[in-house]
Amino acid sequence: MRRRLGSLLIALSIFAGSPLSLADELLMVRSPLPFAETMLALQDAIREHGYQLSRVQRVDVGLTASGFETDKYRVVFFGRPQEVHELAVHYPELIPYLPIKVAIFGEDEETVLVTLNPRGFRGFYPEPELGPVFDRWEKDLHSMFDRIRGAD
Repeated sequence: MRRRLGSLLIALSIFAGSPLSLADELLMVRSPLPFAETMLALQDAIREHGYQLSRVQRVDVGLTASGFETDKYRVVFFGRPQEVHELAVHYPELIPYLPIKVAIFGEDEETVLVTLNPRGFRGFYPEPELGPVFDRWEKDLHSMFDRIRGAD
């Protein structure tokens, strides 16, 4: 129970401040692979979809200090540098959501990945030129997660 609570707290903290309803607007997938292999599969999927890995942030240090026993929590940041730059310049209100973020954490023998569904941004950023960007992000994330779900 404590482990699942920690997983939920991490996912929620990553997306704190989001204008979206978390219950309806998360994309989540469970991978049958161990954490390290799922992390590699995610990074491969990111590159295959034309994105660049920006950074991988450890978020387990605070959890370990609070008594959780794990080293398998990360946030993976990625995007298309030119796109991120242009969006930040023209739509500075999007900066907190740039680049795309995926939380990844080990849970027993499986690995869980979770992120915001970009489709939800449409209600808060209705500019017509942003719709196709959010749609592409959603499509790409579904494709990445489908690939990870089926990875062996």
